[in-house]
Amino acid sequence: MAPGNYSFVTEFILLGLTDQPDLQLPLFFLFLGMYMVTVLGNFGLIILIALNSHLHTPMYFFLFNLSFIDLCYSSVFTPKMLINFISKKNIISYMGCMTQLYFFCFFVISEIYVLISMAYDRYVAICNPLLYNAAMSPKVCSSLMLASYLMAFSGAMAHTGCMLRLTFCDANTINHYFCDVHPLFKLSCTSTYVNELVVFIVVGINITVPSFTIFVSYGLILTNVLQIRSTEGRSKALSTCSSHIIAISLFFGSCAFMYLKPSSAGSMDEEKVSSVFYTNVVAMMNPLIYSLRNKDVKTALRKTLSRR
Repeated sequence: MAPGNYSFVTEFILLGLTDQPDLQLPLFFLFLGMYMVTVLGNFGLIILIALNSHLHTPMYFFLFNLSFIDLCYSSVFTPKMLINFISKKNIISYMGCMTQLYFFCFFVISEIYVLISMAYDRYVAICNPLLYNAAMSPKVCSSLMLASYLMAFSGAMAHTGCMLRLTFCDANTINHYFCDVHPLFKLSCTSTYVNELVVFIVVGINITVPSFTIFVSYGLILTNVLQIRSTEGRSKALSTCSSHIIAISLFFGSCAFMYLKPSSAGSMDEEKVSSVFYTNVVAMMNPLIYSLRNKDVKTALRKTLSRR
């Protein structure tokens, strides 16, 4: 027992995406379909890249890692979310909640830096094609991925470590469908000022710095593309970047809306809707927007199917 006859929380109750019973079953089938597309799309892309040697290039190396990250981080919370749609008592243990928070932060931050690496790859390919093999050597690509995972580990440890220092007394109902930072802040019976400051700093670094880097990269790419005389050449160069720009805008926009504000600002219903974009929609769309419009992937798929 804590001072003042409070009891420490050992488990949390997840309210889920909605509290309307009529919507639970339709939402279950909707998100089950989205999760199946996410798993099949990302796992299929991983297998396709692994089996085809002509896809063993820097661009597809990063795409391989992006698909792996999307597959993992969507699996951190979606199975529990689906169970909660059809379960009457949606309980998650304290340690289960903290574990879910850690891995969610780890894979989200990893995705941010993989997207940066992909932007850098496109910059080198378009602006310095003669130096591409040297600038994007296997050693450089591996170093970029290692740095991505180290940044993710540091950020996830900072978020989870700060959350573990909070005390949760009596109130244990999380107004969300997974253990996210802001909903947990609202349940704490101790001050969250330090935690909110850490979240703002960590998320600020992991959003503003990558966004600025990507903005500069694409500014240089656009300048270079405008110097191409032929319309066909300009269209071909821009087409290699359009899918990446769409994914970045959706992912970074929803993340910034969620975390670059005080936890008291806005309603939890708005935050839940926003979180659906970067937790479900982006992970589902990435294999589609990076493969369906890609001739190399289509060719590799036809060859793989014909061999089988």
